[in-house]
Amino acid sequence: MYASNARRSNHERTRATRAALIGAGRLLFVEKGFANTSTPEIVAAANVTRGALYHHFTDKADLFLAVTRQAAQEIASAIAEQSDDSSSSMETLIAGAEAFVKAMAENGRARLLLLDAPSVLTPAQVAELTDLAGASELQDRIAALLQAKTTRMIPVNELTALLSASFDRAALAIAGGARETPYQSAIGLLLKGLAAATGQPDRFAQSSAGMSNRAHLP
Repeated sequence: MYASNARRSNHERTRATRAALIGAGRLLFVEKGFANTSTPEIVAAANVTRGALYHHFTDKADLFLAVTRQAAQEIASAIAEQSDDSSSSMETLIAGAEAFVKAMAENGRARLLLLDAPSVLTPAQVAELTDLAGASELQDRIAALLQAKTTRMIPVNELTALLSASFDRAALAIAGGARETPYQSAIGLLLKGLAAATGQPDRFAQSSAGMSNRAHLP
């Protein structure tokens, strides 16, 4: 019984130390940025030893990765919460996009994930964070919405990349003090316009076919 309690106590202390380091690191990374935050500042803010930091994390970048994973998971949770009340595919997509932008703009997440992460982490780690924050779900929702409107091949991966980039810019603007409401309106217009255009005939293909037919006229 004593050994079991001791193991549980050690496990709880380990979890508490790790949580303290992530919490302290996050506050400092948001306030000062990754480059301007030192490891002595982190251990002092977490009230742990330098050895504890390196027991849990390889280096400062490894701690930063844990912080950004936490932030990305929070965004994914916000998307899931806001999307549950929507009925149609379009409403679900818009609700998810608005939730993404709002969550990204709050609590320093834009600085962590959009400004510092690309310069600190590897491309593979950044891609992991992008998916964790909802990019893969966004891609699935875009595919479900657009492929229901047309039999044409839709470049879903490319559309997702372009839309994600626009949502990131919106989040950065809002985090910087811009009003949120105009960006929410813009998101709705963008996605509804995309869906409407997808349901129309491919005018480029029609134009190309017409030019080809005219080229073969005697």
